[in-house]
Amino acid sequence: MSLPEQSRRDTRLDPYIDEYAERTHGLTVSAVRALFAVANRPEVVSLAGGMPNITDLPREALAKAVDRLIAHNGTQAMQYGSGQGEPFMREKIVEVMAEEGIHAHADDVVVSCGSQQALDLVTRVFCDPGDVVLAEAPSYVGALGTFRAYQCQIVHVAMDEAGLDPVALRAALVSLRAAGKRVKFLYTIPNFQNPTGVTQTIERRREIIAIAREFDLLIVEDNPYGLLALEGEPMPALRSMDADNVIYLGSFSKIFAPGFRVGWVLAPHAVREKLVLTQEAATLCPPVFSQFAISTYLDEFDWRGQITTFRDMYRERRDAMLLGLTEHMPQGTTWTHPHGGFFVWVTLPEGLDSQAMLPRAISARVAYTTGTAFYADGLGSRNMRLSFCFPTPERILEGTRRLGEVLEQELEMNRTFGLGPQTARHFDLTTGPAPDIT
Repeated sequence: MSLPEQSRRDTRLDPYIDEYAERTHGLTVSAVRALFAVANRPEVVSLAGGMPNITDLPREALAKAVDRLIAHNGTQAMQYGSGQGEPFMREKIVEVMAEEGIHAHADDVVVSCGSQQALDLVTRVFCDPGDVVLAEAPSYVGALGTFRAYQCQIVHVAMDEAGLDPVALRAALVSLRAAGKRVKFLYTIPNFQNPTGVTQTIERRREIIAIAREFDLLIVEDNPYGLLALEGEPMPALRSMDADNVIYLGSFSKIFAPGFRVGWVLAPHAVREKLVLTQEAATLCPPVFSQFAISTYLDEFDWRGQITTFRDMYRERRDAMLLGLTEHMPQGTTWTHPHGGFFVWVTLPEGLDSQAMLPRAISARVAYTTGTAFYADGLGSRNMRLSFCFPTPERILEGTRRLGEVLEQELEMNRTFGLGPQTARHFDLTTGPAPDIT
């Protein structure tokens, strides 16, 4: 098809195609959301989405608390509020962050519409088109979408079982500086990382902070799962180790309920001012009613005890996932062993491609998220993310059984038809091949 013909065809499909901003061409459908319509069918065991299980919340008592809130403070709760977030909410956020060793002042907190908007605000404040953002390989699909939307160049840094590799981080910074690139920040999820479930060790955290100081590199720490440790106590946040060079993103979505859409940014004071102005330009103010509701919950309910309940429930599901994988996965399959959070990262046997296999898995009534969704460069075809947070243990075991059968059938087809291994290597973009995360 000639270029004029292609242009006419595009115009017929979307008459505004030539009017959109250039940055819109980087917008793509989330690989997780694209599965929702299929994965939510009752006959499908969905191991795809990271939807929190909130059935154990005291919903009747919460309903009564919200009734009282409306009766006594409704005119405030349903009105416009501060672009920075309500002072009482920011004070409560400081209290929550103290659980991970963070000492902060409420003046340096900016409330957001979930931590996803917090990341959007930070990226908007710091990044121009062409700027480099460093991100773990693999990394959270929502973050990659945000960075693409602001036309950033995403450079992945390798991980292993101890988290982000400091050697790879240093090599990336040296290489990018030599090439004259502007590196704006490192984006990392140090606790129970999405998608791998891997947690940075204390030693790694210290090394990463030291490298960031050496290179004058800002760290953006995304920590929605930090309090959901399934073994031992929560790890100290990176922000607790370095108050000057770490911007911290938090959320109530995983430790309370996602529907309220309340997250936050903790940033150095000068950055805070820019974030507030950006927030006001985007939304005027974060949702005030949600802030009143969450503050009421934190005041009137045993929220620490509720987190313990969540941890016990997720631990049971995590154990079911690991048991199901051990019992049903074919030889050559490996996976991470998360100590918290929602996810397990699976590496398939040689020759299997999670993207190509997905339609057959759906036909077998099991869903997962393909590994390529978590890379900016199309890698990860031999990987899949499995979520254990929402299905019951029984459903998880059944889902892994169905998935194991699909993998066995794929391997048998490869053997029968003599299909060779498909290209599915992992690369550190600065130093060459990186190890699989196992």
